[in-house]
Amino acid sequence: MSTNPRIASLIAASALSLVFSVSAHAEGKLSIYAWADSIAPDVVAKFEKESGIDVTVDAFSSNEDLLTKLQAGSAGYDIVTPSQHFVKIMVDSGLLEDFGASSLPAYQQVLPEWQKQWWDPTGNYSVPMAFGNAGFTVNRDVYKGPVDSWKIYFEPSAELQGKIASLAQPDEVIPAAQNYLGIKYCSEDPQEMKRVLDLLVAQKPYVAAYSSDNIENRIGSGEVAAHFWWDGNTMRVRRNDKANVEYAMPKEGLVGWLDSYAVPKNAPNLENAKKFIDFMTKIENATAQYNYYGHSSPVKIDEKEAIYTKENAPELFPTVPVKMGEACSPAAQELVTKVWTQLLQ
Repeated sequence: MSTNPRIASLIAASALSLVFSVSAHAEGKLSIYAWADSIAPDVVAKFEKESGIDVTVDAFSSNEDLLTKLQAGSAGYDIVTPSQHFVKIMVDSGLLEDFGASSLPAYQQVLPEWQKQWWDPTGNYSVPMAFGNAGFTVNRDVYKGPVDSWKIYFEPSAELQGKIASLAQPDEVIPAAQNYLGIKYCSEDPQEMKRVLDLLVAQKPYVAAYSSDNIENRIGSGEVAAHFWWDGNTMRVRRNDKANVEYAMPKEGLVGWLDSYAVPKNAPNLENAKKFIDFMTKIENATAQYNYYGHSSPVKIDEKEAIYTKENAPELFPTVPVKMGEACSPAAQELVTKVWTQLLQ
């Protein structure tokens, strides 16, 4: 059966139009997988308005959850925001795209001390987004005692027993315990890691919850008296919710982190990801992001428009050592996993 040439032409034109329509639709999207409540909605809305790109943001609450998601397939995400040691793990595992980050305008906005660090020495896989530290927070309506040592948290007095909470994952809890015990991060010594396990097992009867979700309500309401948490999160619940909380400055030191914008391998909207990262690092937008997120900025901001200072946000200006979390060797990571598995079993 023959086909009318005009009809055939129309069919072909319609098919071509459909291809272009689908392509244009795809070019107008961006999918982000980021730490919960970490990206300012107003800045995202501004990007959408200026670019015409439709942005969706999904949330995770631990680096381990993000790693698991990428290992199973990126689920179509174009941008993710792992912490520094997980950037290295993901690069080494072939999970991130080399998108030439260091050649983007965004990278010129990164403060020199955060450029081409050990987790991304070429600067091609990530652009720093925010940095801070992990420690513990106390509710001063419930607990009146000192907060100058990890001993208060890991070996709680009667006043705190049954009223402390931890995170659901070991990523920062174990390094904090290592700070307290004077053990180096990523130790491959089973005896040293047994000391960590013994400390956490002795603490366990006094831990009300191992959870990385709903922390602001748990500590802000006084449901627990002390919670493993982060600097800027503590500051926000104190300032925004008027909660009577205090972020501890343990003399043994805090656990440092830096989160970055990165692109999963084979991201469907790579060019849109670059546009968004460039947009977020422009000084005006980076300042708005800093004012929203309440964690320190590794990119240039307008200090005159920044709302957090040493006086009103002491959580962001630690007075004790901060040691950045490290990417552990397989042998060290196996010990971390064993410690945490035995703790929670």
